[in-house]
Amino acid sequence: MKMLSVLLLLSALLGVQTVPSRRPSCYKRVLHNHSCHSIPEGMASLRRVDESLQDHFWEGEGCETICYCNFKELLCCPK
Repeated sequence: MKMLSVLLLLSALLGVQTVPSRRPSCYKRVLHNHSCHSIPEGMASLRRVDESLQDHFWEGEGCETICYCNFKELLCCPK
């Protein structure tokens, strides 16, 4: 009886499809007219994380998304 209930439980767990995370994934954004050094003047939604972390920025109101600038492209990921 226990074996049957274990098999039913396992088959139910294997049959359940995984739900994708509600958390957004990382994305890239091209900086058309800006370089990494001109971001603070060009985009009000980005602010430097720290002076010691060159090319790292927080995006948005809070600190939910962090971005790294590489030449003329931002790579942003949720925290």
